[in-house]
Amino acid sequence: MFKKTHIASAILMAVSCQLAYAQEQQDTQSEADDIEVIQVSGIRGSLNKGLNIKRQSFQVVDAIVAEDIGKFPDNNVVEALQRVTGIQVTDRGAGEVNTVSIRGLTDVTTTVNGRQIFTAAGRSVALADIPAALLESVDVYKTRSASQVGSGIAGQIDIKTQRPFNFDGSKVVVSARGIYQEQAEELDPNLSVLASNRWESNIGEFGALVNVSYGETNYRDQNIAAGAMVPFMTLNPADGFGPLERIQTTDGRASEELIWQPGLENGLPFQAGSTLNINGVPTEYYLSRDAVFASDFTGKRERPAANIALQWRPNDDSQYTFEAFYNGYRNESFNALSFTFVDWWGNVDTQNPPATFDGTNIIKERYVDAPYGFNSGDLTVSKTDSYVFALGGEWTISDNFNLASEIYYQDSQYETDFLAMRSERVAYGLNVDFNDQDGIPSLEYADNPDTAANEADLADTSQWNVAQLYDNGGTSKGDALTFTLDGDLFVDSYGFDTVSFGVRYDSRGATDSSREAGGGILGQPFSSLDEGLASVNEGFFDGNANWPSSWVVPNGHYIYSNRASFRELYGINADDVVLEKTFDIDETSYAAYVQGNFSTSLFGLELDGQLGLRYEHAKADMTFFDIDQNPTAVSSAENSSSALLPSIVLRYHLSEDVIARAAYTETIRRPSFAQLNSFIYYTEDVTNIGYGTASGGNPDLKPVESQNYDLTLEWYFSDDSSLYGTLFKREIEGFVYGSNRIVQYQGPEDDAPYPYILNQPDNSSNGTLDGLELGLVYFPDNLPDWLMGAGLQASATFLDSEQELPVYEDGQLTGYDKRDMFGVSKSSYSTVLIYERDDFDMRLAYVWRDDFLNNYEAAQFANPLGVYRRPEQSLDFQLSYDINEDFMVTFDGTNLTEEIAQTYYEYPTTHNSNSALFSRTFALGIRYSF
Repeated sequence: MFKKTHIASAILMAVSCQLAYAQEQQDTQSEADDIEVIQVSGIRGSLNKGLNIKRQSFQVVDAIVAEDIGKFPDNNVVEALQRVTGIQVTDRGAGEVNTVSIRGLTDVTTTVNGRQIFTAAGRSVALADIPAALLESVDVYKTRSASQVGSGIAGQIDIKTQRPFNFDGSKVVVSARGIYQEQAEELDPNLSVLASNRWESNIGEFGALVNVSYGETNYRDQNIAAGAMVPFMTLNPADGFGPLERIQTTDGRASEELIWQPGLENGLPFQAGSTLNINGVPTEYYLSRDAVFASDFTGKRERPAANIALQWRPNDDSQYTFEAFYNGYRNESFNALSFTFVDWWGNVDTQNPPATFDGTNIIKERYVDAPYGFNSGDLTVSKTDSYVFALGGEWTISDNFNLASEIYYQDSQYETDFLAMRSERVAYGLNVDFNDQDGIPSLEYADNPDTAANEADLADTSQWNVAQLYDNGGTSKGDALTFTLDGDLFVDSYGFDTVSFGVRYDSRGATDSSREAGGGILGQPFSSLDEGLASVNEGFFDGNANWPSSWVVPNGHYIYSNRASFRELYGINADDVVLEKTFDIDETSYAAYVQGNFSTSLFGLELDGQLGLRYEHAKADMTFFDIDQNPTAVSSAENSSSALLPSIVLRYHLSEDVIARAAYTETIRRPSFAQLNSFIYYTEDVTNIGYGTASGGNPDLKPVESQNYDLTLEWYFSDDSSLYGTLFKREIEGFVYGSNRIVQYQGPEDDAPYPYILNQPDNSSNGTLDGLELGLVYFPDNLPDWLMGAGLQASATFLDSEQELPVYEDGQLTGYDKRDMFGVSKSSYSTVLIYERDDFDMRLAYVWRDDFLNNYEAAQFANPLGVYRRPEQSLDFQLSYDINEDFMVTFDGTNLTEEIAQTYYEYPTTHNSNSALFSRTFALGIRYSF
């Protein structure tokens, strides 16, 4: 980790060298004077500026630009990006959309004003954590020039903030919005202020800008899930087994060492009449769920942020910029979980068989006697503080030579605490339908005729006993000092117009610490403890499911406020809650590049482009700590990698308004620091199957590498309208995937080495991605007067992906399965209807994406491994009205159709999984500028 005392000397070094520049502007600056930028305000003006960025750049890039200062068009950057061609967003939750993928891939590198930033000990930053109010524009790069960092297999997103020299003089903008979260029934403030000015002095021109924002979100997400599948006996069980008894993988009553294999790619067969061999006899079985559960997730999130920019232009040949950027994150979330097992086989009524899906052995409905269940109140309190300080400038050394440099330091820290308490009971009985309403389960408890208790009243504390307590926490820290040096040499030889070069040095530190503590089952009646411990939710799932509408859980907020007392109650000592370091990593990286811009003619038409080569090298010195051992074990390791990344982009100007591009680029993705953990954790063979299991990280992981091909055709048929398409291909090598091998290990109490199947991340998977993007921005001119100002923004993306996943049997690689890439929808599209007239504009946006493979389930069950998401869609609306030149009123709504997001195990009809209800939002805002 860097000592802060080094920062001042490093900055003084940069000033004395007088080296700084914004490299991202180099690619397009030489052409900026040759292309007219149409200055139009509002939505149309925003789209026009985005099209001009796309047109001028050598790279394949799409851009969104704030419609006006301080008025970015959505609640956050992620929601705005979903309308960009080739962008898909997912992971809606906690009051917002969280994850961006470019052409189906989520490995996106984010930069702010060209600077690569991160959060804590990670390698990336969450886009949703950067408030939209601070932004001037966002550029989405789908190809990479040699001057840009080499990471980001999916692409790079560069966020540009405001600077004082962006304005002609003084500017003040005040914005305020109230956002109503429908499910949380809360009105949340979103505030921002920008103040900027520039002035002349006897030592040059100065500019200063301050931009601050604060956003608050109260959210509520509600989930209902049918658990994993496991096999059960039918009503005619094998000898020695009971009807509807759950079949374990191994059982002393069976002669087979392994009755059934968990974690199969396609799961156990589910056709009616499917059998397992038990004591050599083919025995029919059912497939059913082990549990059903519901989650009512509520919370409050705050995001303070600030940006300070100071600029000085002492003369026409030099300019200096200092920037300080802060973004914070505060979150307190509470999850009220209601979980019940439905795999008990006691007191089975053989005259009342379970109902199955037609033609399958999958149970759809059944009665469960004496089911065990627990409720859990889980509180997470977390915060992040991230700072970036940058000093730079740019100089014109001569008419033919520009030189530039920048130095920036960033520091980021994340802290989290987690407290959870469970309560438990055994109910009298329940009826469950695992797929009652298009993938949504239903649950109804049966009353015990021998007692007066209402079993269906899950909010009755007298029916619950207090069980375990979990008390965990962690912190991660990261800092980096980065130096860049860039130059442009304007030449006219060998066909090149400009030759650019640069170097980059980065020294990064990352540490992570954690703690785990807890106590066993307390065994006291819930009703015997303080009344403040009880938390009861209401109106669960908004009437969209046949499910209990409320239940009681231990109140995590109350436990957190009185955690010292609860720790004493559970026998948790002060030493148990001390954070212990898990890794400490120092990484140094170097990069150098050279690239040239060239222009010529071909068949009488202009052909220009950019040719570049970038070299990157990184070395990490790593120390890992196994805090589960006493005393803590320490292991050191080293990871290093080098990459040579060529790039070439050609632009062929078929006419004044038609451009074709062809690009070949290479990109990489370095492994996360946690994946490099050198410790291996061994679990003994307790069932005598002949081997134990082990898991760990892999300090020898290499970067994932991608070769990228892009071919575009763009028609700019009017000042603010365009039709464009892109064919692209990604060939990716070395995806990190869990891989197995057999190792011999002798534990401290073992007489001899014993075989273990070790699962580690490895660069063991490759993949390809092919696709087509289509985009249109169109403002027709020949419309009736009342329709003038109407426009359309539309895009569609079609993807075909394949990834090779290694298949292991008993620790040996036996082959590869080919599946769709994770997170890739085969098709997605967006349509935005726009109307802009005088002082009024509005936009109605619809976004849709196809099913996609989201993740693999733990290989412990009988369902297919693949967890898919059903098609996702959203409908958003935005409106603004200018009362006068300085005062604007806005209204917007998101997720207007209040979609239920769902997942399933490969087969949507019979293998449903989770259903989630997320909130609609409605916002009313004002903006005043002068």
